[in-house]
Amino acid sequence: MKLVVIGGVAGGASAAARAKRTNPTWEVMVFEKGPHVSYGSCGLPYYIGKVVDKIDALIARRPSQFKEQGIDVFINSEVKAIDFDKREVEVFHKEEGSIKRYGFDSLVIATGANPVVPPLPGMDLEGVFVLRTLEHGMRIRDKLEEGDVKRAVIVGGGFIGMEMCEALSEWGIEIVLVELLDQILPPMDKDMADLVRAHLEGKGIKVLTNHGVEGFLGDNRVKKVVAGGEEMEADMVILAIGVRPNVSLAKEAGVKIGKTGAIATNERMETNVENVYAAGDCTEAKHILTGDPVYIPLGTTANKQGRVAGTNAVGGSEYFKGVLGTAIFKSFDIGGAMTGLTEKEALRRGIPFKAAKVTARDRARYYPGSQDITIKLLYDPSSGRILGCQIVGHWSSIKRIDTVSAAIYAGMGVEDLYRQDFSYSPPFSPVWDPLLIAADRALKT
Repeated sequence: MKLVVIGGVAGGASAAARAKRTNPTWEVMVFEKGPHVSYGSCGLPYYIGKVVDKIDALIARRPSQFKEQGIDVFINSEVKAIDFDKREVEVFHKEEGSIKRYGFDSLVIATGANPVVPPLPGMDLEGVFVLRTLEHGMRIRDKLEEGDVKRAVIVGGGFIGMEMCEALSEWGIEIVLVELLDQILPPMDKDMADLVRAHLEGKGIKVLTNHGVEGFLGDNRVKKVVAGGEEMEADMVILAIGVRPNVSLAKEAGVKIGKTGAIATNERMETNVENVYAAGDCTEAKHILTGDPVYIPLGTTANKQGRVAGTNAVGGSEYFKGVLGTAIFKSFDIGGAMTGLTEKEALRRGIPFKAAKVTARDRARYYPGSQDITIKLLYDPSSGRILGCQIVGHWSSIKRIDTVSAAIYAGMGVEDLYRQDFSYSPPFSPVWDPLLIAADRALKT
């Protein structure tokens, strides 16, 4: 029996490894179009920012390590077509320049996502970069190490944009962050995002909202960015305006694409085609609170989906229950985190809610390093069930979001949260943890 996995990195690599552990008798093959099969792409801003010195540190597993497990990995090998009638994939091996066909009994599609690259004038100029793969990260750092980048413009105020503000600042260059919308951090509520904006501006980052990028100017190399009717000088541009699921291969083969534009699956990660599964950033997921399909591409989700797909593809039984959109980032000294529904998302969906917002200290007030932390807790006004949470504060204190994520998953209400037996010691929290204070505020609202 043969399993073919299309794509590596988080979803595909996890699927292959779990499949081989679940049923060692299966032959497992992975086809990855790039030169690296398993790496931590979330670490790229830290490589660019010199926190991680060597790119090799981000490589999780090499083809030789998969081979030791009995998995055949083909890098620089792009699947060009899927033939469900013959149960075969057509693969172009770049290094050989050859096209070969491989049979399969089960298939996992893990083709990931592509960075959004708008058709703007000057997109092909030297110095305009996207950030998605190891190769992208290496090109950006190589350019910075040349020493002639004095001004950079980051296009997009999402999580990657936040991380790149800090990364590029390590090179001592002037940075402008431009965002099309009226706030940075579009997934979060504006009142919470504005706290982060103030911190960035305090670090010398120029933040421009309501500035849609119109194009790039230069000869062979970028010299200026045109955004919101303004021209700003730039030696480097980082495009960080999101990703789109890479579903063209699946769509052409007849795999169903969901409402979000990503591959539709059930809880077993099965597609509409028998014995064909999908996982990772090419796949949508069910939102645990609403039950609706959503597209929230995150490394944690990709790894979990990959394990479920790999298990089931070789005869096992596993389920992926869905997501809450739990996410976190760090930029300079500040961090932001979120889970569940935001206020604007609840309003858009017509979901009744109340919000309790508090600012407290993340440690005992007298303990050195104590900082403000702001928590916004959303809950159902009739049942008290927790619907969502956003946290902004010192980056070391915002992992509290995981506690709220677990509470939402368990169906807890604000009173349940308030009654939790949290640990206390001055280096870690006040005697009344900020989450307890937020829950108390909700009970009194």
